[in-house]
Amino acid sequence: MESGKLRLLALLPILASLILLYFDFFPQSYRSNCSLIQYRHFWIASKRIVTPTSIISGAVEVRGGKIKSIVEGDEWRGKLPSSQVIDYGEAVVIPGLVDVHAHLDDPGRSEWEGFPSGTRAAAAGGITTLIDMPLNSYPSTVSEETLKLKTKAAKGRIFVDVGFWGGLVPENAFNATALDRLLQAGALGLKSFMCPSGINDFPMTNSSHIKRPLLVHAEIQQEANDDLEIQENTANPRSYSTYLKTRPASWEEAAIRELVTVTKDTRAGGPAEGAHLHTVHLADSGSSLQLIKEAKSSGDSITVETCPHYLAFSAEQIPDGDTRFKCSPPIRDADNKEKLWSALLFVLPVTWSYGLKYGISLNQLVSWWSEKPAKLAGQDLKGAIVTGNYADIAVWEPEVEFQLDDNHPVYLKHRNISAYMGSKLRGKVLATFVRGNLVYQDGKHARVACGVPILA
Repeated sequence: MESGKLRLLALLPILASLILLYFDFFPQSYRSNCSLIQYRHFWIASKRIVTPTSIISGAVEVRGGKIKSIVEGDEWRGKLPSSQVIDYGEAVVIPGLVDVHAHLDDPGRSEWEGFPSGTRAAAAGGITTLIDMPLNSYPSTVSEETLKLKTKAAKGRIFVDVGFWGGLVPENAFNATALDRLLQAGALGLKSFMCPSGINDFPMTNSSHIKRPLLVHAEIQQEANDDLEIQENTANPRSYSTYLKTRPASWEEAAIRELVTVTKDTRAGGPAEGAHLHTVHLADSGSSLQLIKEAKSSGDSITVETCPHYLAFSAEQIPDGDTRFKCSPPIRDADNKEKLWSALLFVLPVTWSYGLKYGISLNQLVSWWSEKPAKLAGQDLKGAIVTGNYADIAVWEPEVEFQLDDNHPVYLKHRNISAYMGSKLRGKVLATFVRGNLVYQDGKHARVACGVPILA
């Protein structure tokens, strides 16, 4: 009996190879509602393919959901039937974008967004991987049990891959067992707030809690100054300048200053070596950014992100009472925006459209939106078009201009509530592949949501 089982196990690799060969030679027999094309083995051709080192003319071979090879020139032609070749001509082929700061609000608050609508919108924007924040869903993802609940809610309802940050809150900050269980259950890292989050079951923390890999909303509320108190009765409550004064850049600076006292421990040989701190949605390009630069130059393991709206808009542009622009930290003045761009020297179109004047290249764009975010989230097989990686690929036309208005197809649940409405942008996404599945092309999505929940 045992010898029979051993013989069967020995045959399994051979059977698997035969199945793959069957799909290669008889592709018409493969059917999947996960993809808009019906092949497991095909070529993506373009005259502009962005690899980690250059931009080439050639083709990417996709097989079994991964990149099998990358061929420069025309040597790929004739290796598969023409029906298994997608030639995008002059359109640009890049690795799928990785958004490490998504709020999908599912489960519990899907009326705000939800897994299906949020991931459909991501696919239409060239994003192949989202990392969901631990708050805004209900319950918040602060324990092993709540992470399992969120993962279960995602299965069969996501059109792109989705990973999950866990939440660091006072209730679990000093409970090593609870945090370890949360991380062992698959949380890719931790997120905390140094100011009130606005969500009752996700309270703020302070620097004494931060001793693990962590993403931080860096604002510390300061005591109101006398000038502001005097102005409160006379200020226009609908004016954006009034809101700006309630969350000054000094709040960000105070939080960063406290954080960098902790990140010293992450240096080589330090008690927290191997840990990493990532500051989310930085708006202040002044003292806050300078403190982070100094910490990095000293060997601290710290990184920072900003957001497209901080790069696209300035406080002077925002009409009174237009709540579409309200965010925390707030959008700051035009000079601040310029400094954010110099530090960096609708994600793809917004970054590309506003970044052209700063001379950004396609390779820089890929580094910002694919390679570095994938590395932060620990996704070694994502973020670059290289052999062996998942075939997470976006195809877009960077020269095409469009007006973002009510007539433009938008896949968000609340389609007209966007600060970018009315903007003229450049860069149209044509197609998005997730693990080799064509999940979006020319306004059409795959029939079935086959994205994969990502666990550490």
